[in-house]
Amino acid sequence: MKIDFSHKQAAHCENGVVSNLMRHNGFDVSEPMVFGIGSGLLFSYLPFIKVNYAPVFTYRVLPGLVFNRFAKRVGVKVKREKFRNPKNAKARLDENLKNNNPVGLQVGVYNLIYFPDEYRFHFNAHNMVVYGKKEDRYLISDPVMERVTSLTEKQLEKVRFAKGAFAPKGHMYYPTAFPEKLELESAIVKGIRQTCRDMTAPVPIVGVKAMRWVAKNIRKWPKKIGQKKTNHYLGQIVRMQEEIGTGGGGFRYIYAAFLQEAAVVINNEKLKEFSKEMTEIGDLWRDFALDASRIYKNRSGESDGYNKIADQLVIIANREENFFKRLKKVV
Repeated sequence: MKIDFSHKQAAHCENGVVSNLMRHNGFDVSEPMVFGIGSGLLFSYLPFIKVNYAPVFTYRVLPGLVFNRFAKRVGVKVKREKFRNPKNAKARLDENLKNNNPVGLQVGVYNLIYFPDEYRFHFNAHNMVVYGKKEDRYLISDPVMERVTSLTEKQLEKVRFAKGAFAPKGHMYYPTAFPEKLELESAIVKGIRQTCRDMTAPVPIVGVKAMRWVAKNIRKWPKKIGQKKTNHYLGQIVRMQEEIGTGGGGFRYIYAAFLQEAAVVINNEKLKEFSKEMTEIGDLWRDFALDASRIYKNRSGESDGYNKIADQLVIIANREENFFKRLKKVV
């Protein structure tokens, strides 16, 4: 059984899954539009959660929130299911495929055999679409890959029931009902306002305050936990920014594309200027990642490298705080 499903590569997995599922159901919604309406942009520092023996640094909202927010704001109903028993998870997946219904899955990255080795580590918030089955192989549309691929029943079960932080537990999701027309205008405004609130929230673990907290810790870590552990933490920051799910710089570019597209939909030319500014902020994130990587790879010739990248992060925090406060007023 094979569903007539159109695979389109995306920059980020969840955005790509949602965009592809919407397109399959007759609604041509771009990846940036999904991300912006779903208020996917964030920065969060969670020192009390460890992944690969380092704190969690995330540049996006929790897995599933983008689709949930997007669906609610445009009037789409989504069904989500989790399972304790892999047999039940497989049966529900097969049932949907027989009903000609492609589904989104949350999976672990470590055992995805089609991923390059350098990208396979313990990260359980990846998303893909299963759009069919041929003998014992499931047909996979992974939006971060250029072409479709496939996994055996055992291989798919392994990634659906990966262990560790954010364990997917067979998580499966798919849209079940659609409006006649997507009301994008109001959804865009709601999406922007939510992101502005999140990024300027008065709590230390999210938004610009979290960036400043991380910058402060980067200055302290070498003496407090040692250079080796500090470099491991910096590696985590960069990996979560540049290699996992698009990350800091990439997400800023997607958000810039969203603002450019939104400017036309809601007829607000000011958003085009904000789009250009967000692209500049994305460039600052990329510079930060490059300088941080030189330090943890021992290629930086600067003795005060930790303070320098901390300064860069403070500058980014200041730019983003100013940006989102002004953006909120515009919409």
